[in-house]
Amino acid sequence: MPEWWSYSLSDFLLFSPRTYYRLIERYNEAVWPAQIATLALGLGCLALLRRKVWVQGRIISGILAVLLAWVAGAFLWRRYTTINWAAVYVLPLFALQIVLLVWIGVVRNRLTFQVSRGFTGVAGSAMLGFSVIAYPLVAPVLGRGWLQAEIFGIAPDPTVIGTAGLLLLTGRARWGLLAVPVAWCLVSALTLWAMNSPEVVVPAAAAITVVTAAGFNSQKVERQRELVDDYR
Repeated sequence: MPEWWSYSLSDFLLFSPRTYYRLIERYNEAVWPAQIATLALGLGCLALLRRKVWVQGRIISGILAVLLAWVAGAFLWRRYTTINWAAVYVLPLFALQIVLLVWIGVVRNRLTFQVSRGFTGVAGSAMLGFSVIAYPLVAPVLGRGWLQAEIFGIAPDPTVIGTAGLLLLTGRARWGLLAVPVAWCLVSALTLWAMNSPEVVVPAAAAITVVTAAGFNSQKVERQRELVDDYR
C-alpha cells in the first residue's frame, strides 16, 4: 500500500479535465440563450455602480442572489454532482450566501455599492469587470473554443468572483459575506491545480485579492475610528 505522502492532488480528482470541460460545453448548449441574459445582468450591475439610486443595493443584491441560485441549481446540483459527488457539500455554502444577500441586501437594504479610488475600490471594480467581460475569453484564448467558455451568471467561477468584487465595493470589509466566495475560490483553485489547468491563477488570485483588499479596508476603517475617538 503506497504511503500517503506518495499521493499528489491529482490522485484525488474524481474526473478528467476532458470530462469537466465537456460538461461545461454541454451545459452551455443546454441553457442557451441564458448566457445573453446573465451577461446583460452583469453589465447592468456595472451600470448601477454609477447611479446612486436608493434601491441600487436591493437591485444588485437581488441580481446576485438570483444568479447564485441559478448556478447552484442548474450547474452544481444538476450537472457537476454527476461527475463530482463532493460538490453536494458545497451547495449549503451557496445557499448561505444567497440567504445573506437576500436578508442583508434586499430585505434590510444594508448594502450600498460604489466605486472608490482606493485599493479596495480598484480591486473590486477590476474583479467585477474581469468576471463579466474578460472571463468568457479565457477558454478560446487557451484553445478550448467558445462552447467551453465560462460565463458570468452561468458558471460558478466568474459568478463568485464577480460577487466578491461587488462586495468589496460596499465600503467596509463584510467578512461574513466574503467568506463563501473566498472558500469557493480556494476550492476551485485546488481543483484546477489538480487538473494542471493554467486557469488556476484566476481563482487563486481572486482569493488573495479579496482577503488583501478586505484586510486593507478593515485597517482603514479602524484608523478612522481611532481618529474620531481622538477628536472626541
